[in-house]
Amino acid sequence: MTASEHPRMSDVARRAGVSLSTVSRALRGVPGVAPEVRHRVEQAAMELSYVISRGASSLVTGRTGRIAVIAPFLQPWFFGVAMAGIYSRLRSTGTDMVVYEVGDTTALSSYLRTLPLRRNVDAVIALSLRPADEELEHLRRLGVPVVFCSDEVDGFPSVFIDEAAAAADATRHLLNLGHTRVAYVQARDDTGFSWHSRQRVVGCRKATADAGLELVVVTAKTGIDGGALAAAELLSLSDPPTAIVTETDDLALGVLRTLERSRLAVPGVMSVVGFDDQETAALFDLTTVAQPVYDLGAQAAQLALDVLDGTGRTDTHLQLPTHLVVRGTTAGPRPTSSLAGPSAGESS
Repeated sequence: MTASEHPRMSDVARRAGVSLSTVSRALRGVPGVAPEVRHRVEQAAMELSYVISRGASSLVTGRTGRIAVIAPFLQPWFFGVAMAGIYSRLRSTGTDMVVYEVGDTTALSSYLRTLPLRRNVDAVIALSLRPADEELEHLRRLGVPVVFCSDEVDGFPSVFIDEAAAAADATRHLLNLGHTRVAYVQARDDTGFSWHSRQRVVGCRKATADAGLELVVVTAKTGIDGGALAAAELLSLSDPPTAIVTETDDLALGVLRTLERSRLAVPGVMSVVGFDDQETAALFDLTTVAQPVYDLGAQAAQLALDVLDGTGRTDTHLQLPTHLVVRGTTAGPRPTSSLAGPSAGESS
């Protein structure tokens, strides 16, 4: 090789005494290469001043080195944190991440129909998506592994939490404090997706039913404004609740806003529980269910990598734990609590 020639992967393989595919795997950080072999390949590459080419690696391995993440949205807290977990795990192995925002079920169907024509990724991670039967069939025909993150889907590797059990734990916390009138604020949207988080109301219903009580349920658009309107609706009932569980922390923050503007003490008059434990939950001293969103993403990425590497099973279902974080927005109900604000002449 002359000084003017660029070193090739075959030159590295020859010097290290290994195959081309081993060079590709070692330099991309893919698991399954013995440490001493990886070191020998890296040493040969350094001596030759060789930099791995994505195109050359693809020709050897038949892979693109890219994994697609399909997500309904990019902006809300949950999706950003989960994708950070996915990206961190993929980056550690030299794998690129391509993100597709689908927005609604119509766009998802269109994307799944066109993906086989692109064939530009090695695997797909479906983030918080539960496709319909027709879309699941499209996924099965993609020809690449598909992993579900934050949902359990039969026949596909999945990483998820037990949504119903987590919400039931939060509800039992309120019941154990002595609340007998509990409400649940459920998120509503127009995307058409069957969110796995909708199982949370199932857990709340079961916990209240086991206690011989009936759960009050209201629906609201997602976000703080939706939570605020839901709280106003609950306060207008002839028999308002003394405790509220919400599907997300954002909804809980909206509930807290309405209660504050109504000059109703939290938790003295009303207890509030959220779900997620995003950063703002601690700021508002919100009792909430903590779910490991970053770890959900990281584990989903690892499942995809394991399947590609031949060390993972396509029927792996991994359930991650949740826990209730008790803060200052929950307490026992007052014996004679009133939902009326201070009367004229009273100090607030």
